[in-house]
This record gives sequence, structure tokens and C-alpha cells, in this order.
Amino acid sequence: MQRAIERKGIPTISITVARDVTEHCQPPRAVFVPFMMGHHFGVPFHSELQQRLILAALKHLVAAQRSGQIEIVPVTWAQARQEGKAIEQAMSIRN
Repeated sequence: MQRAIERKGIPTISITVARDVTEHCQPPRAVFVPFMMGHHFGVPFHSELQQRLILAALKHLVAAQRSGQIEIVPVTWAQARQEGKAIEQAMSIRN
């Protein structure tokens, strides 16, 4: 689908958690996030991380030099989950 949209002149980017699959499929542009399957944007309520991922994708959309290029976001699932737990804890204190 991404290639079909690209053929219409609309640039696209994938956010992926499966680097091996992405390398095999070689979409026009992709951002790899080393998170668990189904957690492409991290954990709930972690808006700062979610914004960072969207900005990384938009930057790569403009900066990618060749088709199939994968940008790796420097964050780990453990880090995202730890930050997410702190956010959840702060939210429960407020309620």
C-alpha cells in the first residue's frame, strides 16, 4: 500500500517494531522503534515519547536519502516502560 501511495506522489513513512520484516520488505522510508509488537508508540499516556517518535518519523520523511532506508530511534522498551510507570504513578497520585 505504501508504494501505491508513493506512486501517486505522496511521500510515506512506516513506524515499525519488526526490523527484520522491514529490512526484508524495504518500504520507501521507515523508522524502527525497538518496542514490543503492538506498541509502536510506547506506553499509554507517554505523550512526550509519542511526540518524539512522530517528530523522528517526520524528520526521516524529509531526510531519507534512498528507498528502504531505516532510521533507528534511540530508545529502549525498558526505558519507555519505566517512564510510563512513573507517568501512571503520577496520574494515580493526582486522582
